[in-house]
Amino acid sequence: MADTYPRTPDGRYFVVRGRLWRMSDPRLADDLRTSLVSELMSARRAVRDAGDDPYAKEEARMRVDTAKIALGERGPVWWTDGAPDYNRHLVKNTPYADWYANLPG
Repeated sequence: MADTYPRTPDGRYFVVRGRLWRMSDPRLADDLRTSLVSELMSARRAVRDAGDDPYAKEEARMRVDTAKIALGERGPVWWTDGAPDYNRHLVKNTPYADWYANLPG
């Protein structure tokens, strides 16, 4: 991902199609991060495989949410300086607008 999408200078977000997405908490131990990413991918497959079963789909979506919160991609922010969360905001409407506008390409 780091090679594919630009990261904000503070490392809090990456940008996809002009939208900010929160990065995982960099303080997570590698083994924990690996385990959580594995659970996230498993949960995403379960969403896909749930088909028309609303109960299975809801359970799988809750697993996705739980994994993303544990990774720091949702829920309370992992940084401690009091800066607001711009997750899912258009980068042009955030303090990162100038940085993004000046990226090469």
